[in-house]
Amino acid sequence: MKFLRMRATTVVLLMLCLMYFITYLDRVNVSTAASGFGKEFNLNKTEIGLVFSAFAYPYLVFQIIGGWVSDKFGARRTLIWCGVLWAIATILTGFAGGLVSLLLARLLLGLGEGATFPAATSAMSRWVSRDSRGFAQGITHAFSRVGNAVAPAAVVYIMAAHGWRESFYLFGALSLVWVVLWALVFTEDPARHPRITAAELESLPPARKKNASVPWGPLFRRMLPVTVVYFCYGWTLWLFLSWIPQYFLHSYDLDIKKSALFASSVFFAGVVGDTLGGIVSDRILKSSGNLKRARSYMVSVCMLLTLLSLLPLMFTHDLTVSVLCLGAGFFFAEMTIGPMWAIPMDIAPEYSGTASGMMNTGSALAAIISPVLSGYLIDRTGNWELPFLGSMILMGLGVFLALRMQPDSKFQLSRTPAEDAVVKVRA
Repeated sequence: MKFLRMRATTVVLLMLCLMYFITYLDRVNVSTAASGFGKEFNLNKTEIGLVFSAFAYPYLVFQIIGGWVSDKFGARRTLIWCGVLWAIATILTGFAGGLVSLLLARLLLGLGEGATFPAATSAMSRWVSRDSRGFAQGITHAFSRVGNAVAPAAVVYIMAAHGWRESFYLFGALSLVWVVLWALVFTEDPARHPRITAAELESLPPARKKNASVPWGPLFRRMLPVTVVYFCYGWTLWLFLSWIPQYFLHSYDLDIKKSALFASSVFFAGVVGDTLGGIVSDRILKSSGNLKRARSYMVSVCMLLTLLSLLPLMFTHDLTVSVLCLGAGFFFAEMTIGPMWAIPMDIAPEYSGTASGMMNTGSALAAIISPVLSGYLIDRTGNWELPFLGSMILMGLGVFLALRMQPDSKFQLSRTPAEDAVVKVRA
C-alpha cells in the first residue's frame, strides 16, 4: 500500500533503481559462479576472462543503437523488450554445457542489457528535474553496486544449497517480474501518468517533441571527450566486477565464503560512493551554478583519489591493506558516476538516450578488453596485483581528460544562413 501512495516520480525512480540492481545481479553473478563452472568445464583464467567479457561485445554495439531506439520509440517499450531478452539470457546461462554455450548466453545477455542504461537516462530526462540529475544517476547506479555486493554472497549461498546453475534460474525469474511491473507503472509522458500531481509536473523539464533525426556526426564529436573519460573509468569498473571475487579467493587462498564476504565489502563501498557522488555534484551545482565545477572538476578529483587509493597494492601484499585500498579505490571511482551520467542530459537533453549510449560505449569497450587482458596477465605472471597498474595509468589519464568534457556548453546544431533567415521570419 505504501508503494501505491508514493509520488509518481518516486515510483519511476524506484523502478529504475530496481532495474539497475537486477541487471547487475545478472551481469556479475558469473564472476562468483566461475568457481563452479570453471571447475566443471575445466576452464583456465583466460577462458574465464572470455566468459566475463563476452557480454560486452553486443553491449558495446547496442549502446548507441539502444540510445537512439529509446529516444525514438520511448523508454517504456525499449526496456520491456530488453528486460525479456536479458531474463532469457540469464536463465540460459544456467543451462550451459561448456565454454561455447556459456559464451552464447553471455552474448545474448549483452544484447538484452545494451540499451538499458541509455533508455533509463532517456526516461530520467523527462522524469527528473535538472537540479536532481546527479542524485538520480547516483542513486540508480548505487543500486547497481548493491547488486554487485549482493551477488557474491547470494550466489555462494545458492551454490552451497543447490548448485551454480540455480542462481541463474532465480535471477532470470526476478528479471521477468521487473518487466511486468515496469509495463504497469511507467508512462512515456509524465503528464499522462494517472497519479502525477501538478506540483510534480511543474518541477519536471518541459515536454519535448521526439526528434525526427539524430545529428550523428556533430553529436559524436561533442561526446567524444566524455566517452574517453568513461573508458578510463570503465577499465577499473570491469576489472573489479570481473576479478575481485577471484582475487580474494586465489591471491590470499581464502575459502569461497570469505572471499565473497571481502568482495561484497568492496562493492558496498561503491554503493556509498555512487550515492554520495550524485548528492555532492548536485549540491555543488546548486551552490555555484557552475556545471563544469559540479561535473568535470569533481570527476577529475575523484579519479585522482582512486589512483592514490590503489597505489599501495603495488608495494605490499596484505589482506587488510588490500581490502582497504580496493574499497577506497572503488568508493572514489564510483563517486564519478552521478556527475558522469548527468553530463549527457546536461549537454544534449533532446538526445539524452543517444548521447548517454555514446558515452557508455567507452565503458563497454573497456569491458571487452579489461577482463581478458587481466586474466592473461594473471595466467602469465601469477601476480594478482599487476592488473591494477593499468587502472592507475588510465585513472591518471582521466584526471586531465575530464577537464575537456565541457558540460556547461549545451549541444546545438549550427544553422546555415538560409535556415537562420527562416527562423527570423517565423519569429
